[in-house]
Amino acid sequence: MHIHILGICGTFMGGIAVIAQQAGHRVTGCDANVYPPMSTQLEAQGIRLTEGWDPEQVGLEPDLFVIGNVVTRGNPLMERILERGLPYVSGPQWLAENVLRSKWVLAVAGTHGKTTTSSMAAWILQEAKLDPGFLIGGVPLNFGISARLTDSPFFVIEADEYDTAFFDKRSKFVHYRPRTAILNNLEFDHADIFPDLGAIETQFHHLVRTIPGNGLIVSNGIEASLDRVLERGCWTPVQRFGVKTGWHAGETSPDGAFDVHLGDVRQGRLAWELLGEHNRMNALAAIAAARHAGVPSEIGIDALSRFQNVRRRMEIRGTERGITVYDDFAHHPTAIATTVAGLRTKVGKAARILAVLEPRSNTMKLGVMKAQLPGSLTDADRVFCFTGGLGWDAAEALEPIAAKSSTHEDLDAMVRAITAEAGAGDHVLVMSNGGFGGVHGKILDRLANG
Repeated sequence: MHIHILGICGTFMGGIAVIAQQAGHRVTGCDANVYPPMSTQLEAQGIRLTEGWDPEQVGLEPDLFVIGNVVTRGNPLMERILERGLPYVSGPQWLAENVLRSKWVLAVAGTHGKTTTSSMAAWILQEAKLDPGFLIGGVPLNFGISARLTDSPFFVIEADEYDTAFFDKRSKFVHYRPRTAILNNLEFDHADIFPDLGAIETQFHHLVRTIPGNGLIVSNGIEASLDRVLERGCWTPVQRFGVKTGWHAGETSPDGAFDVHLGDVRQGRLAWELLGEHNRMNALAAIAAARHAGVPSEIGIDALSRFQNVRRRMEIRGTERGITVYDDFAHHPTAIATTVAGLRTKVGKAARILAVLEPRSNTMKLGVMKAQLPGSLTDADRVFCFTGGLGWDAAEALEPIAAKSSTHEDLDAMVRAITAEAGAGDHVLVMSNGGFGGVHGKILDRLANG
């Protein structure tokens, strides 16, 4: 079957493309913007990409169009598909019907940490020789690809609460029917489709309703929002993490190693290179979920000692003149605060952190979280905020930290300002959930060439 994917360069739809090709289908696709790492991954897989929404793409005559949630009514290609009555389906529905139906699905939901925790769970299953399939919203360095299809009964998926498609406004994750579900955390986000936190909690309860009685919910025990979700009704055993009665971390050594406990029983000691409370919580959830799939705790702990994290999660993009440039996906104030704090722990108090931020997510563009931005950047020494495409005054929002922040509408001018400020020993932390105009490379090039 030939399928043509609209919105193919999103992390989820790009993963669909890889899985469909591995299943034996001919895959092509299009998107408005084509940028790494997804474009690179797709091209390496031999998947033909078309930039833009030219309605003449119907001339490719695919058997099925698979529609990403980036596509709206008014999109010229989608309008042509509708006018001609051509067959189409959403990405989550295609995945559920063609891949997940026969699998033991391990789904990771939550506002933050989905990609990292999914990657951890997949790696644990891999090290346990269970050869899992997976679809993750990033590229785990241990695998080098964001998605794969295997003959294994196990499939790990990053379970997003964002809506499925313009014609299906349910959250993506209601399609997945997991047997093992991680509820990592739950905050207000996606202000473009959800009016408040309660609306998101309702969607999470829809997910809970799909988990069988012989399944397992691994839930963050310190999140009141998740407690409210489960109090609405739960038909599945629950294990909590982050609390003494459930999975929790013992005392952490300066190098990041910690003991893993389930209640009063020590499960082992995890020695790894990742730092921060958020990563310890992610690890606890992944170990618990993998244990439900039959992987003993000690194997899970040992596997994570070799976990290499995910691209765009505090990824070092290069060093020039003693200045290190990082790339991170952080795009919500909580994630920004966690990322900056994690880097501060890594580099110490004496080193300077130059935070470079693009408020690019729909929630951030709407300005819903702008009041939380200054507090999220407390641990940074300098802040550079790119304002292209914003409908609110970033300088006004950053007024509480005006002494150390600046806003820039021109990307090249911002690069000049960053490189003029940076000195040997500094750490430039770039945070965006998009390509950010290749700013990482521009900073490194200017540092190298003046």
